Amino acid sequence: MSDIPATIELNPPGMVPKATVIWLHGLGADGNDFVPIVERLHPSLQANVRFIFPHAPRRAITVNGGMVMRGWYDIVDTDLLIKEDTLGLQQSEQQIRRLIEREEQRGVSSDHIVLVGFSQGGAVSLHTGLRYGVGLAGIIALSAYLPLSHAFPQERHNANQTTPIFMAHGLFDPIVPFMLAELSHQQLQSLNYHVEWHSYSMTHAVNPEEIIDINQFLCRILKF
Repeated sequence: MSDIPATIELNPPGMVPKATVIWLHGLGADGNDFVPIVERLHPSLQANVRFIFPHAPRRAITVNGGMVMRGWYDIVDTDLLIKEDTLGLQQSEQQIRRLIEREEQRGVSSDHIVLVGFSQGGAVSLHTGLRYGVGLAGIIALSAYLPLSHAFPQERHNANQTTPIFMAHGLFDPIVPFMLAELSHQQLQSLNYHVEWHSYSMTHAVNPEEIIDINQFLCRILKF
């Protein structure tokens, strides 16, 4: 597995980026999945932010009969907490860390880097960001949950204790149950993280109201 995943990159026209958003897709998709969303973000974000959309590695997904597809980690059962793929999560964590470090080498400080992810991508964003040893600008987890929650209190890093977190979920999500996301939200709150929580009347998706809320959150934390 490569240290740095292949990516799609959108740079602000004619400007050196002032911030970077690393946006992780869900299971079975690829980096193209959320590229169109950039056009729906605030013009100040489009003008100042580099958007990076990494492709997850291809792997066999047990719950899908071993079918090979892009995924940040394996899923064994529809109950997402059964036999969590610790190794897969750790491998993806290392890949996203390399992307963050590359952005720092390119001149974007970690406190201007945001991790965003949908479903599996959101789980990896939480997993990676809250273990990362340097403070980030923010973490956005859409239709996601905190994986390996039993190990999290021991593995988390204080550098991102005060990092703003945005969590959003569909009330009728059949893939990542709303209650699982709510339990993750509650665990983070109990550990004194700053979580902005949103719920919407939708399934496993992203809706226009949610995009408005994401816009507001990004503009606020990046100060654009």
